[in-house]
Amino acid sequence: MDVLVAHPAIKAFMCGSLSGTCSTLLFQPLDLVKTRLQTLQSSVQPGSGRVGMVKVLLNVVRTERLLGLWKGVSPSFARTIPGVGLYFSTYYSLKQHFFSQSPPGALQAVLLGGGARMVAGVCMLPVTVIKTRFECGRYRYESVTGALRSVCQTEGPAALFSGLMATLLRDIPFSGIYVMFYSQTKSSLPKEISVSAYAPLANFSCGVLAGVLASLITQPADVIKTHVQVNPQLRTVDAVGYIYVEHGLQGFFRGAVPRSLRRTLIAAMAWTVYEQMMAHIGLKS
Repeated sequence: MDVLVAHPAIKAFMCGSLSGTCSTLLFQPLDLVKTRLQTLQSSVQPGSGRVGMVKVLLNVVRTERLLGLWKGVSPSFARTIPGVGLYFSTYYSLKQHFFSQSPPGALQAVLLGGGARMVAGVCMLPVTVIKTRFECGRYRYESVTGALRSVCQTEGPAALFSGLMATLLRDIPFSGIYVMFYSQTKSSLPKEISVSAYAPLANFSCGVLAGVLASLITQPADVIKTHVQVNPQLRTVDAVGYIYVEHGLQGFFRGAVPRSLRRTLIAAMAWTVYEQMMAHIGLKS
């Protein structure tokens, strides 16, 4: 058992899981608001004015109380704790295997981040589907396990992998672009900053910049993914047509603000905490 725990990949998994848990708890309300914005019916729009992030947030607090903003946090944890851990352990293993002698370049960083996200994304997709349904407010599941059982019984196990293509089209580019921008901006920092007490703040700032760029580029895929997972009868191609017909091109950027805020902050915090913990236990992240 001690040998297993001492394995560097296991340590990377544990560091990643802890960093993801902290950031998910803090930023879950932004994810819920993003999901609600993306799944708003077009019938509520005529004559009712523009429905924005603040309006949705206030409506959730008014109708479901403050704790309603954390609806879906259980499946978020069920996905984040193993998912972020799996992502960072895969990332660490790939980096040590292919780039142990020299740091990866820009294209190599894209492949490294995208490969790690593909492994974690496919493994955790069933929980992602349940999380999305919890947040959208259309389903009345009692628990994560109850939701998994209900979906398997009423829609079949294949429904747990709905939105797989849209998820991969969103997550692989996001992670690849994020790791590329993050590693490149971090490597451009002066050496004295990287080894100073301000290193965590500098790393967080690099993560924020990388997160904003990656979030905006992959926003359309996130909207498509949400629609497919909330409406399992929709295929990815059908969802693209539906969004365009109902909302136009701007429909593909619904929820961009809360998603960009959440993905940027959660990724920046996760990477900063992960790297600090890895340095603390004597491993190079």
